[in-house]
Amino acid sequence: MAFDMRDGVVIGEGVLLENQPTSFVTRALGAMIDVAVTVLVFLAVMFALAVAGGGIGPDAAQILAVVLLVLAFVVVPTTVETLTRGRSLGKLAVGIRIVRDDGGPVRFRQALVRALVGVLELWLTMGSVALITSIVNPRGKRLGDLLAGTYAIRVRGKVTARAVVPMPPRLAGWAAGADVGRLPDGLALSVRQFLVRAPGLHPASRRDLGGRLADEALRHVAPPPPPGVGPEEFLAAVVAARRDRDYRVLVRAGAGEQRDGNRLRRLPFGIDDPEN
Repeated sequence: MAFDMRDGVVIGEGVLLENQPTSFVTRALGAMIDVAVTVLVFLAVMFALAVAGGGIGPDAAQILAVVLLVLAFVVVPTTVETLTRGRSLGKLAVGIRIVRDDGGPVRFRQALVRALVGVLELWLTMGSVALITSIVNPRGKRLGDLLAGTYAIRVRGKVTARAVVPMPPRLAGWAAGADVGRLPDGLALSVRQFLVRAPGLHPASRRDLGGRLADEALRHVAPPPPPGVGPEEFLAAVVAARRDRDYRVLVRAGAGEQRDGNRLRRLPFGIDDPEN
């Protein structure tokens, strides 16, 4: 059975194993900041061109105005959202990010769809379409989010300690040689959250959700675990192996940066440092 990440997984206790979407008020505040900045920059550019280009004919002025509109309302938002992976000045100010429905970062296609639809729902209708759609949708999505397959999550807030999922001792050998790098980030997050909350779940819900997550994780892990391994034990080994792999990557990256820094600070040709 495939694990559907699009609408989240709600277990019997009403626990949502996924990033919580941000509130409508927060999104509206971020959008107002973005709109204000866009309008101010657009007006400033138009004023500067009007002062500097007094000899421009009416036809050229109309073409220039259209080009500036496309740049301000489509090209720039698409570029910013793509390069920052779902951020903008307004979103940065209120601490939110746009992500795909599967939890991954937005790409150029999603950013372009959101910007194009935003011309209609944010600018031509003065935000009324976005307002109605966001209120009706459970995730607070606007029309551009529905068409692009995205939604907004909160990335800034209270920092809480994350429980560490230990490696099952009898699977340590298997995990050392297993390939867990293909496990999607969204699925890995749901697995970790399930393992942390599993002791407080109803036994039937725990068994059902654990089996579903294990079946989905098996599609991205090779080789499969040894026979007789339960779903939760397998999931714990996958999460722990993935965590250990990421830690080793960070350690190697830090060591490489330290080594490169030492080389850059080293004086050439064995010249003694006069400060020592």
